[in-house]
Amino acid sequence: MYRFLLTPRWWGINLFAVLAIPLCVFMGTWQLGRFEDRVQSHEQAAKQPAPGARAAKPLDDLLPVDTVTSGRPATATGRYADQFLVPGRELDDKSGFYVLNMLRTDGGKALPVVRGWLPGRPGHTPVPAAPTGEVTVTGDLQASENTGTDGVDTAGGLPDGQLGMISAASLVNLVPYDVYDGWVTLQDTDSSAAAGDGTLRPVPAVAPQGSGLDLKAFQNLGYTGEWFVFAAFVLFMWFRLVRREVEAARDVKLGLVPDTDTDAGTRTA
Repeated sequence: MYRFLLTPRWWGINLFAVLAIPLCVFMGTWQLGRFEDRVQSHEQAAKQPAPGARAAKPLDDLLPVDTVTSGRPATATGRYADQFLVPGRELDDKSGFYVLNMLRTDGGKALPVVRGWLPGRPGHTPVPAAPTGEVTVTGDLQASENTGTDGVDTAGGLPDGQLGMISAASLVNLVPYDVYDGWVTLQDTDSSAAAGDGTLRPVPAVAPQGSGLDLKAFQNLGYTGEWFVFAAFVLFMWFRLVRREVEAARDVKLGLVPDTDTDAGTRTA
């Protein structure tokens, strides 16, 4: 009764099921692993002290930036050089921009330093001048931004002196010196003098990507369920097709349904 499973048509159906089910299970397991990794990272981050509560360390001791060093206070010494304004950044639900200065260190490499945030639009709001001479800054270390970072402007076409994304890749094309792959945000902006309608406000450090139970984590969990449902659906459909084929063969054997192959042969003869 089950000899039909060896026919060419059923070889194709069987092959599809044999390949599709393990693939769906593998993909579901992989997505579940991604979700568990995010949960573990979130738990580890929750157990660690607040980044700002830790002692500041030299910048080079905290590089490269990862989920452990992101947010840690870092110190660097140098002189402020080029200044850029980063538009389209919000703070406390207000629109404004970051004031970013490149800190040229003794080694020649520059560290992007976000001195603070100002409301309004670049070019329409006075910006406090950066300190002159050699300075030592202490700020919360952050990883370079990417196209998925909130507030990043990827459209391009910004005026000179403005920057859409804080990253070494974008800055290296704007300055004639090497740039650290990371940046710091100053939490103490009292040294900046008032300018126009206010002073620079500190930009809070953000948690590193992939360290919390964000939307992407629950997307991984949702994809896990989808892949397992696909595997179950393929298995269900295979059993349903087999059952229907068996029932059709039984009906033909009992004479409840004419054998179409036999009738076709008779008409041909």
